[in-house]
Amino acid sequence: MPANLLNLREYEITRLDENDHDYHVWAEVKQPPTACLYCRSDNLVGFGRREQLIKDLPMHGKRVGLYVNARRMQCRTCDRTFTELLPAVDEKRAMTTRLLAWIGKASVSRTFASIAEEIGIAEGTVRSIFRSYVSELERTIRFETPKWMGIDEIHLIRPRCVISNIRNNTIVNLLPNRDKKTVTAYLSCLDGRQDVQYVAMDMWTPYRDAVRTVMPQARIIIDKFHVVRMANDAIERVRKALRSDLTVSQRRGLMHDRFLLLKRQRDLDERERLLLDGWVKNYPLLGVAYRLKEAFYGCYDAKSAPEAEHVFSRWLDSVPAALREPFGDLIRAYSNWNAYILNYFEHPVTNAYTESLNNLIRVMNRLGRGYSFEALRAKILFTEGMHKHTNSRPKFARIREAPRERTLDLMIYEKALPFHRPKEPQPIRVGTPKNYGVDISTLIAKLEAGDL
Repeated sequence: MPANLLNLREYEITRLDENDHDYHVWAEVKQPPTACLYCRSDNLVGFGRREQLIKDLPMHGKRVGLYVNARRMQCRTCDRTFTELLPAVDEKRAMTTRLLAWIGKASVSRTFASIAEEIGIAEGTVRSIFRSYVSELERTIRFETPKWMGIDEIHLIRPRCVISNIRNNTIVNLLPNRDKKTVTAYLSCLDGRQDVQYVAMDMWTPYRDAVRTVMPQARIIIDKFHVVRMANDAIERVRKALRSDLTVSQRRGLMHDRFLLLKRQRDLDERERLLLDGWVKNYPLLGVAYRLKEAFYGCYDAKSAPEAEHVFSRWLDSVPAALREPFGDLIRAYSNWNAYILNYFEHPVTNAYTESLNNLIRVMNRLGRGYSFEALRAKILFTEGMHKHTNSRPKFARIREAPRERTLDLMIYEKALPFHRPKEPQPIRVGTPKNYGVDISTLIAKLEAGDL
């Protein structure tokens, strides 16, 4: 029997049985206790043994159970009995510490059920270990507070708040809710929150109020994507309102061609232009709505905030009474959030890259059906190999002059004036690498490949 079969040097293996699925290993701790657990006296006497079943890492595709014949000892000094402590064992969960660490790491990238089946433990135990592991990661992994922050929402079971680093295209955190209390509490705990310069967000009042409360110095910018999407929503309302006057075949045609109404006119090919012209000529109101949508997009072609405000004012005057209701949400939103929308033209930052994640994470949500939000969040934030440690735009680096050649005249001069002698260059101290969050490109690739 090899003494180091399990690579647990503190144990001596006494017996090994195996079947189709499991290894059963009997072992004893090599070194007996030398002091009482209570009074630290060394006046001990044996008091029998008690067998404990400990789960260990699987080997050769088989589950491993370690039967430890643990000694019971009695202290002659305090007259108390105790069972010896088992080295490399987490007694709370009756498994080796290396198995505990392996489960925690694996639970981020694998399903709880598959891990439970491989180890031979209850799925609830895996969930409990996962929660402890994620709590430890929360304490040890710190993402850099972004100077250009994005606050958006993503649908994981229900709407959640996403914090992103716009300059580095990374995700910094996922919050369980998107209410003001949750967002304010998170922002208040950020190191360096006073250095945040811009915050891009959608038109959700709790986000705005939280940022104004915690980071009043940050410039709030309404994300362009959410504004122009409201123009597309208005087109959809007009299209759906026309359905009652159409035949069944016409309804189907308009449904299939609706993507033409959502495209920019400059992006249409010849075939698409012909199809769109047909609908516009037959339904003039739809044509007016389409031109209004295109004109609103023109606001974002402006070169400055005053120019954009002027374009929008002209656009607002051009909206006919018949289309005031379909475009009502857009008109009200632009009026209520006007100052923050116009900030885009001074500082054009956007959350557009984060928006590309929505569909992919919905797929992940379906694949991980039954997962809690905490599990999905951990898979996104803490899967190995997805963190970005390099700033996409490095800091300005000062150019150092090359050292002068040490001529004979220079050496004589330095010897005469030692206090003018240049100091030797000090080595650059490299600190802990910065972690800017989960790289969105890497996350998308892993989601598409089914690696999460």
